[in-house]
Amino acid sequence: MLRELFMSLYSEGNVRYVGQASPLFKLAFVTGFLTLITAGIYRFWSKTRIRKYIWSSLKIDGDAFEYTGTGLEKLLGFLIAIVFLAVYLGIIQVVLTFLGVGFLSDPENELIFLLTFYASFFALVPFILFAIYRARRYKLARTRFRGIRFAMENAAWGYALRAMGHYLLTAISLGALLPRQTFYLEKFMTDRSFYGDARFEQGGRWTALYAAMKHVFIGLGIMVLGGVLAAVASPVMGVIIGVVGLLWLFIGFAYYRVHAFAYLANTKTLDGTVTFKASPRAGEIIKIVVLGSIAVALVGSVGFGILGGALWGMTLNAGLSQSPSVLAIIVTVLGYMSIFVALGALSLVMINQPVIAHLAGTLHVNNIEGLFSIRQRMTDKGADAEGFADALDIGGAI
Repeated sequence: MLRELFMSLYSEGNVRYVGQASPLFKLAFVTGFLTLITAGIYRFWSKTRIRKYIWSSLKIDGDAFEYTGTGLEKLLGFLIAIVFLAVYLGIIQVVLTFLGVGFLSDPENELIFLLTFYASFFALVPFILFAIYRARRYKLARTRFRGIRFAMENAAWGYALRAMGHYLLTAISLGALLPRQTFYLEKFMTDRSFYGDARFEQGGRWTALYAAMKHVFIGLGIMVLGGVLAAVASPVMGVIIGVVGLLWLFIGFAYYRVHAFAYLANTKTLDGTVTFKASPRAGEIIKIVVLGSIAVALVGSVGFGILGGALWGMTLNAGLSQSPSVLAIIVTVLGYMSIFVALGALSLVMINQPVIAHLAGTLHVNNIEGLFSIRQRMTDKGADAEGFADALDIGGAI
């Protein structure tokens, strides 16, 4: 009954997500616990198994996607990236130390420490952007639909250089050019993506994304009003209005992301004939994220409360003057680990999966018959296994 209700909420287009809460939770919990007891090594296999489940649950006209990535190639890619980044950052530190602003030049000088920290961070920015592109390329290269592979051109450094330029323009314009950044970075990746021998193309205009920014501008306006009131009239009222503006701003960015996704999807084409119609609802996604986050927080509070009470009870029974027994310590550690793993699995089930289901269920692929004329392509052996994305902890999410 719950599964039918879940499916009825997200069944507008010819794309469906048929995953269920129970098997995904079990999979995420088991693989999450294995990740903990292996000191993080199993996380590459964990992410792979979860992706396989999600990909196979996503269907177009009844045909499911297939994820062919492996945990081993992700682990090897991660190790290569770690070695490279360690050498690269080591060279950066040697240069900074030679210039007199390294970590070891004056450990007690906070200014030198901050200069070194930010210099190291900005030195990593190109690799962070490089990793974002490579992660998407890897996921496409390991995705099949009806046996035909997706792919993406090897242009990670071109993306990184353009992204740095767009981020700089957005910062200089105080966010006014965010739609330009969103559009052109997505266009760069879309225009280099393929399904079989057919190329994706991103159409549209970047200025059209300003309509999605309306709530961001409203939030900023309310915050400015709050600041003026706080300065010239009532500080309390100004603070209240400022907080309202800040919340509106956060909601505005969520609204922008959803509507930007819809516009960009609606102006994409595949092979010049296959088009897409996306109609996600920002209010629905915000509701999923807010209610899901509250539910996860409540479950976490109850779980940690019960575990804390049990530990307190064991301490009382043993006597307050005595140290906790080895058994109590082991039970406490395992309990906390299990709760953290369960909360991660619960977040995946109550937030990520419903969002995926909503986005999929409100997506329609037009002229799907055009897919039958698309032919297979060669395996893209140049797509690495998200090593830099995993090493830098970005761009490699489900």
